[in-house]
Amino acid sequence: MSRLDEPLAKLVGDRTAKVLAKSLDLTTLGDLLRHYPRRYAERGRLTDLSRLEVDEHITVMAEIAKVTKRQFRNRRGNLLEVVVTDGRGHLKLTFFNQGWRERELRPGLRGLFAGKVARFRDELQLNQPDYQLMDQDDDDPGAAALFAEALIPVYPAAAAMPSWKLSQCVRVALDTLGEVGDPLPDELLRRRDMPGLRQAFQWIHAPKSWGEVNAARDRLKWDEAFVLQVALAQRRLAAQTQTAVPRRPRPEGLLSAFDSRLPFTLTEGQVKVGAEIADDLAAEHPMHRLLQGEVGSGKAQPLDALVLTPHGFVPMGDITVGTEVVTPSGEVALVDGVFPQGVRDVWRMTLQDGTSVECDDEHLWVVVRGPQGTPPQLLTTRQIREDLHNPDGVRKWSIAPVVPVDLGSDSPPSDPYETGRRLAAEENPGRVPGAFRNASAKDRHAFVQGWMDVRGFELGESFSAPTPEIGGDIAWLVRSLGGLATALRGLSEDRDDGVVHFTTCLPEEYPPFRDKGESSKRHVPPVAGRRWIESVDHVGRKPVQCISVAHPEHMYVTDNFTPTHNTMIALRAMLTVVDAGGQAAMLAPTEVLAQQHHRSIVEMMGDLADGPGMLGGSEVGTKVTLLTGSMGVPARRAALLDLVTGEAGIVIGTHALIEDKVKFHDLGLVVVDEQHRFGVEQRDALRGKSDRPPHLLVMTATPIPRTVAMTVFGDLETSVLDQLPSGRSPIATHVVPAREKPNFLERTWERLREEVAKGHQAYIVCPRIGDEEDDPKSKKPKRGKKAVEEDLPAEAYLDDPDDIGADAGEGAEKRPPLAVLEVAAGLESGPLAGLRIGVLHGRMAPDAKDEVMRRFTAGDVDVLVATTVIEVGVNVPNATVMVIMDSERFGVSQLHQLRGRVGRGSAPGLCLLVSDMPAGTAARERLDAVAATLDGFELSRIDLEQRREGDVLGEAQSGSRSSLRMLAVVRDEDVIVAARDEATEIVARDPQLAEHPELRSALASLLDEERAEYLDKG
Repeated sequence: MSRLDEPLAKLVGDRTAKVLAKSLDLTTLGDLLRHYPRRYAERGRLTDLSRLEVDEHITVMAEIAKVTKRQFRNRRGNLLEVVVTDGRGHLKLTFFNQGWRERELRPGLRGLFAGKVARFRDELQLNQPDYQLMDQDDDDPGAAALFAEALIPVYPAAAAMPSWKLSQCVRVALDTLGEVGDPLPDELLRRRDMPGLRQAFQWIHAPKSWGEVNAARDRLKWDEAFVLQVALAQRRLAAQTQTAVPRRPRPEGLLSAFDSRLPFTLTEGQVKVGAEIADDLAAEHPMHRLLQGEVGSGKAQPLDALVLTPHGFVPMGDITVGTEVVTPSGEVALVDGVFPQGVRDVWRMTLQDGTSVECDDEHLWVVVRGPQGTPPQLLTTRQIREDLHNPDGVRKWSIAPVVPVDLGSDSPPSDPYETGRRLAAEENPGRVPGAFRNASAKDRHAFVQGWMDVRGFELGESFSAPTPEIGGDIAWLVRSLGGLATALRGLSEDRDDGVVHFTTCLPEEYPPFRDKGESSKRHVPPVAGRRWIESVDHVGRKPVQCISVAHPEHMYVTDNFTPTHNTMIALRAMLTVVDAGGQAAMLAPTEVLAQQHHRSIVEMMGDLADGPGMLGGSEVGTKVTLLTGSMGVPARRAALLDLVTGEAGIVIGTHALIEDKVKFHDLGLVVVDEQHRFGVEQRDALRGKSDRPPHLLVMTATPIPRTVAMTVFGDLETSVLDQLPSGRSPIATHVVPAREKPNFLERTWERLREEVAKGHQAYIVCPRIGDEEDDPKSKKPKRGKKAVEEDLPAEAYLDDPDDIGADAGEGAEKRPPLAVLEVAAGLESGPLAGLRIGVLHGRMAPDAKDEVMRRFTAGDVDVLVATTVIEVGVNVPNATVMVIMDSERFGVSQLHQLRGRVGRGSAPGLCLLVSDMPAGTAARERLDAVAATLDGFELSRIDLEQRREGDVLGEAQSGSRSSLRMLAVVRDEDVIVAARDEATEIVARDPQLAEHPELRSALASLLDEERAEYLDKG
């Protein structure tokens, strides 16, 4: 029986084994046999040359179309150029000082050509490629056998080990291969009609038909899926025996107190996710849950908006904790939380009666759609303005009236009815005195009746007013009674005597007339008092504030007696753990984001963020502590003391939380925000600060490949908040093919200038800083003075043209990634001249970075050229354009996060992905896919399909070390699910795999010491 762990040196010799190890990390027989063909070339079928990608090591089958040789004009040597074709496109092969190859590379011959794709003068080419012709005599029996096959395997290769040399090594291995230990049980193979492992290796490497290829692929996918599922099944079994402290909220504790003052009604999705997390926290084994989705922040109104109190309207900015406010149902409730939200974009919602209210784009309104009886809905300002009318142009949403309440505590100085009559009879009555506005509902009604009896008309229950001011006051009184009062614009505007006419509709219990008509004959429509929403328009940026109302409705009354709702997201899981006597730690990737989370949580909790022993603190409250690397020594010591003593139930921090000196009293929950910025090692370091495994909640908008792989494999439970973030404007994403269409890049800068001219701002992101520290260290080829005259590739000027190696792709068209400092300077003196351009990158001093961000946030910088330091934690709603240079150099998760920096305000966002990659390449297809969707899970699927899964049992975040060679997590979910069921059943019967030695051996080879430790960390 052959051993798959046998060293390759015994099989192929020391020299070849060293090349395989160095270039492809293949060291054993098993490594070689599991280095599967990328594709298969067929005799008579040429490679599609239109899908080649610059910098890719390729093997293509093509036909020689043209061969030319020329001498260098200004130096010794010659250049041989061979053009190969597939009948549609062509590819140039260049050989320096190898003119003798002209004798064997003849037009009409076909062969395999391998090398690294480069671009020179807008042509794709292979410099100094390896090749194997198919129609020449060859004494090598391995090569002869290779080209006799109908299907020729094409392997992932390297410059030192082309595909056909790999194929020859594999053939040697297959010729000497005996039976091998099969990890799949015989009963499973029979039941699923799969070949044995030895047969699968033969079919995948030396197939006689596509049927053999497909059968081998199906079997080898099962190998990977099944062995991994066994590892994860053992992990799940071990986790069931692992004990964690159940964290259940205590009755009338912190969570209960927090919920009672939350100014919101949870959405259906939030309720579902909250229940899932609560169930996990209450269990006796550790929670390990991924929360996918984004959550909104507080909904707010400007400080100059009005809020109705029992004593009348007061500005939002004057509201404090303890202020009494009126709810739409007519009850009085206390404000138990005031949350300043900084400066935001503000919108004005105008109603059919001409009144308006101002709020941010996330503010919630209770609205009714359509005919009588339609249940009310809770919508944001954004949702309303994006869906304002029915297809026929008819208004869609209306706001119900509020229940009339008594205002003020003093009686009016005179009879309200008589005062109303007297003012109505005056030619210039002035305004309605405040004593009659802030009066009881009965007195306000009497004043309206007095006015209507003098200046009212029974037809339409309308009235006239000598001035707009007094007319507006009467309309205000009508609305305060739950009625509707609308200025008749056409009738009023056509008059030149200043008289204004209003139509009214008062509830049945408040007849408009006292001595006119028969009130009993009034028929008030069921929709009386309902005000239709006419428009939603952007006002500008204002300071805003959010308040929490201690009432089951979580509602209050704002300008012009308009009912409004309020909500914000709470980290209820953290409070649950604190309630149960534990501590919760939130790990944020940047100080900016950590400070933002800390400020938001403290504001939301109010006095609950102060422990019982603190002045003014709540008896059920807990201290909320911030810990970051830049804190001063005294503050840092105080924070560390809060953690170790348990004084702080909640801590928010950065990587500083991971340091050895940080100790917790009883860490019960670890919350990781923006998970793709952290490795598993870092998360484990924080989880390791508890004697018993803490619960883990991972929050991310776009999972990294390993996260998605583990999710599909069933190791992470997943909760999804699949609603778009409230208050976000749509983001349009486009790919800018700078090389193919230079005018598109010119239009990019024009488009950016247009946005700046509108008062907006823009980001430009580059992959490199551009200072001396990250200057590319690649070898610079020596170029002669005459190089430009001859216009030759750089390889022609190497001291030793035969010593190409790694320099083969470093020609004139190979440039380093674009850099912040270089791009900023070029734009400042070029297409963006005259704009205020700032620079931001990670190697700037903290004070300098803060100053740049402060200026950008304040609007003093038009364009910020930056690295990915702005990826998370930066929130400038006025920024509307994101230009990402060399966008193919960024991962899908990064592109998604960077795109999320715009469209955060009222104006739509625009993301432009600038790339030199030609259409049809894998990199370009990935960018096109990103541009086509905003969905985080879909983007993760794209990332997995094109970059390979991160090693599900190792450190790699994506691609380079994947232990999945044949299995694709996205496409093969059915295999994974079936393998999971089989593995779970086997592990349940045989936890230590004592009855399955070959499976145990395969598992041991997969789980080397490093990966085994990694798997335990999760």
